[in-house]
Amino acid sequence: MFYIVKVEDYVRVEPKLFGLETSDAVAKQLQEIYKSYHDKEIGEVIGIISVLEVGDGVIIPGDGAAYYNSKFKLLVWKPELQELVFGLVEEITNFGAFMNLGVMKGMIHISQTMDDYVSFSTTNTLLGKDSKKILKKKDPCIARIVALSYKGDSLKIGLTMRQPGLGKLDWIAEEKKKSKVSAKKLEKEIKEAKK
Repeated sequence: MFYIVKVEDYVRVEPKLFGLETSDAVAKQLQEIYKSYHDKEIGEVIGIISVLEVGDGVIIPGDGAAYYNSKFKLLVWKPELQELVFGLVEEITNFGAFMNLGVMKGMIHISQTMDDYVSFSTTNTLLGKDSKKILKKKDPCIARIVALSYKGDSLKIGLTMRQPGLGKLDWIAEEKKKSKVSAKKLEKEIKEAKK
């Protein structure tokens, strides 16, 4: 889920930014601090929306920087269990696939790619034995988050595509076509039975 988070914190502004207006210096420093920042509580920071308020600066002896009590807004993405996500397959391995979710990456174990026996082929694709479905690099997919695991500060996201309405977009479109055909056939049979 995407969130806007309001934060109040002391921002350490480095001396190289002292020539700028204070609010601009704080904004530049915040961009540097949060460019690849992840926190268990707030999520993955995508960017700084705005600096709302900058208080008076404080200088600590022995540190050349200035600290400003500031209020600012961040745009963050915090993955939630059971959340649906869209992404592109970035890598295929013998144990599954890695999907680029835009902000982060998630992993789909080979057993969670489709409702079929899946094998890893020599062409770096995953192949369904009975369905003949193929999953390859750059395929657009919809998946569900089923596991979130922190190891240290890094987050690992586990995904599945083994539920109705999930998988490669081509598979989903094909399932919709089959459902429409089945519904029309059933409707026709019901009409004939009433006669």
